[in-house]
Amino acid sequence: MLYFGMEKLIQQVFIEVCKTLNVDPNSVNANLHFVDSDEIAELNKIHRGKDAPTDVLSFPMIELTPPEIPTTKTHPFDVNPESGKIELGDIIICEEVAKSQSIEYGHSLHREIAFLYVHGMLHLLGYDHEDDESEKVMINLTEKILEGVGLGR
Repeated sequence: MLYFGMEKLIQQVFIEVCKTLNVDPNSVNANLHFVDSDEIAELNKIHRGKDAPTDVLSFPMIELTPPEIPTTKTHPFDVNPESGKIELGDIIICEEVAKSQSIEYGHSLHREIAFLYVHGMLHLLGYDHEDDESEKVMINLTEKILEGVGLGR
């Protein structure tokens, strides 16, 4: 499984996303899952109507509108009673697609996983790329976050 050995990187990226967006990392949680291309293709077909593998999918548990910052005070009903944290949702990354994209783009697998994780986190926090302006915002945030963990271009 790809995640093993990347726990520290994922934690660093999580903290950098939170820092960049002024979110308290101790008040939120995001679940990360690595799957193969068959699993992500099935999820992509069910949830997006696209019958093909993709690199990353995000499934938000709460609806946020940037620059809204989720806190336990603003979202008390979204707090997991066991963890005391707001459950933002799930990020699903396809190992096979991530590996091939890292080769295609000529950068490390660590950078590709970090990029996909940031992309997923931004979606969980309400960002999208439905138009040129929102896409530019996501790209700029992604690059800033990756630079913050030493994985900039």
